[in-house]
Amino acid sequence: MDRIWSGRSIAASILVLVLLCAAAPAEAQRYDAPRKFGRGLAGMTTCFLEVPGNIVKTTRARGLGYGLTLGFAEGLGRLVVRPLVGVYEFVTAPFPIPAGYKPIIEPEFPWDYF
Repeated sequence: MDRIWSGRSIAASILVLVLLCAAAPAEAQRYDAPRKFGRGLAGMTTCFLEVPGNIVKTTRARGLGYGLTLGFAEGLGRLVVRPLVGVYEFVTAPFPIPAGYKPIIEPEFPWDYF
């Protein structure tokens, strides 16, 4: 007898549901304490994405030569800034500073470059 819902189809359904819920439009974005906490945690743990992220961003804007040089240099600079801001946001997550829990640096998360 065939099963209607196998383990794979349940996992795929859950994955699709999570992705649909996570893909909120930018104008509907709300900032709150748990998001600030997660942003701080992400900044502390995934700051290494700043180097390739800035290479990608600069390459898209100005070309490969600039991306590999200026993008790399900017990524190294942000490699220092991102974890420091992450610690600050992690510690101050319960408090609405800056106003409305808005992010201090852009992009909000290191993986938003890609």
